[in-house]
Amino acid sequence: MRMLDLGDIRLHYRDEGPADAPPVVFANSLGTDMRLWDPVLPLLPDGLRLIRFDKRGHGLSTCPPAPYTMGALITDTEALLDHLGVRDCVFVGLSIGGMIAQGLAVKRLDLIRAMVLSNTAAKIGTPEMWSERIEAVRQGGIEALADAVMERWFSKDFRATTELELWRNMLTRQEDAGYIGCSAAISGTDFYTTTASLRLPTLGIAGAEDGSTPPDLVRETTDLIPGSHCHVIRKAGHLPCVEQPQEYAAVLTQFLRDTGHV
Repeated sequence: MRMLDLGDIRLHYRDEGPADAPPVVFANSLGTDMRLWDPVLPLLPDGLRLIRFDKRGHGLSTCPPAPYTMGALITDTEALLDHLGVRDCVFVGLSIGGMIAQGLAVKRLDLIRAMVLSNTAAKIGTPEMWSERIEAVRQGGIEALADAVMERWFSKDFRATTELELWRNMLTRQEDAGYIGCSAAISGTDFYTTTASLRLPTLGIAGAEDGSTPPDLVRETTDLIPGSHCHVIRKAGHLPCVEQPQEYAAVLTQFLRDTGHV
């Protein structure tokens, strides 16, 4: 575990694998930390450089006062990749991580040669919806939203298992300010026009039972990019890398092979 000092905040990250190996960068969702990728990483091919991080307000990174902007989240990620000397990575972004991927690809195409837009969209929800969620967290903490979030995140079958408690605890133990800050960033983001300008290999991944970014929304976003395709994982919600890690890893591995990254 390492920390990158960006001046106003410090970013917690992990950089695993050979420094000269093809880099794959992972950005996780609202309300989770980098452990989101633990089920998938051991299933990927050897010989990759695997980079993941906690965005501001999440995990072990600094939690500055809310609100945050998507521009700040993108700049944080850009600074991390520059610090690590990363070029031509495959960027895997889930939910808000997928929004960061879209924005970073527009800003710095030298950093990203291909991207995976997992359970995300060019625009997620409405400002009114996010305002209601932000106010609920201000009044009652993340706990006030936790049960509803679990319904959006996971399939009915998964919610009946003891594993659910792990992810509910991860959510509720995040900083309220971090959740509010990143919610504000999502609320203010509409990447339809800019994402439609991108020309790079893109894979969409969706969960058939995703209550946050349903498959049609993910497909609508990936369809903005010529030549992209979208894979739907059954018996999974918003975090298919948790519910169906074998299939998630297999689809990601095939994309890495198709793009010549492995």
